[in-house]
Amino acid sequence: MQDTRSPLGLIGLGLIGTALARRLIAAGFAVTGYDVAAEARARLAGIGGTPVDTIAEIAENCPRVLIAVFNSDQVESVIEGEGGLLASDDAARKTRQVLNFATCDPDRMVALAARTEARGLAFLETPLSGASDQVARGEAVCLVGGDRAALDAAQDIVQAVCAKSYFMGPVGNGAKAKLATNLILGLNRAAMAEGLVYAERIGLPLDAFFEAARNSAAYSAAMDIKGVKMIARDYATAGKISQSAKDFSLILATAHQHGQALPFATAYAEAMAGCIAAGEGDWDNSAIIEDIRRRRTDKA
Repeated sequence: MQDTRSPLGLIGLGLIGTALARRLIAAGFAVTGYDVAAEARARLAGIGGTPVDTIAEIAENCPRVLIAVFNSDQVESVIEGEGGLLASDDAARKTRQVLNFATCDPDRMVALAARTEARGLAFLETPLSGASDQVARGEAVCLVGGDRAALDAAQDIVQAVCAKSYFMGPVGNGAKAKLATNLILGLNRAAMAEGLVYAERIGLPLDAFFEAARNSAAYSAAMDIKGVKMIARDYATAGKISQSAKDFSLILATAHQHGQALPFATAYAEAMAGCIAAGEGDWDNSAIIEDIRRRRTDKA
């Protein structure tokens, strides 16, 4: 069991944040958490954590803080914004290291890390590859960007929350690795969804075909996680379409910055936009199959 005398701070108690809290509490850490949503704070209390009403309370009490918010804007806000981790005097602030689990713009994280380091706050990128249910089971993979010494100081946290971790290099590389991984994963889901719709439309028994595909050269682990949900049309959320759409917007923007076209990623982003327009943005990202189903050529 870990030494719980110095609690870990956790900012962001959504799907990933709650999964992180469960892992850390099970490993013996004391977790003090903040979220703008009262129900999220109450959920943390229900699993053994300590909710607080302000980020300032975390800065005053937690030497190490995990951030699991939606995007780069929110990461910058919880660190540098009004009432953020750096709002207090540096000498009075107890927080000395942050671990950022959010999927973010690499260039912005490089700039942010430089600013936090100047204020005595070590910054480590620790985005996870895995949906919230995988994180809760300890099956996620951590893609680390930052200083080796910062990683060493956070190794107990990383080991508690994920199955494997890979050091990608300096700050920025963790975000880049997460975006590239999400690109592959998202297109894997899209290809599977299109294959299932094709099989369905040409008259194959879908359950039988899916079982055959899972045992064929077409197999991928996404079939076990998302394919089952597609077959059952079970879109209870482990990872939202809106979240994936945000990530792919960032993927396409960074690719454009580097002069690279991504035709398949562009098509997938358009399909997710179709889901969002249909009111499915908060559904699990396996619901991408519904946009493909709607693309009939035989409509009157």
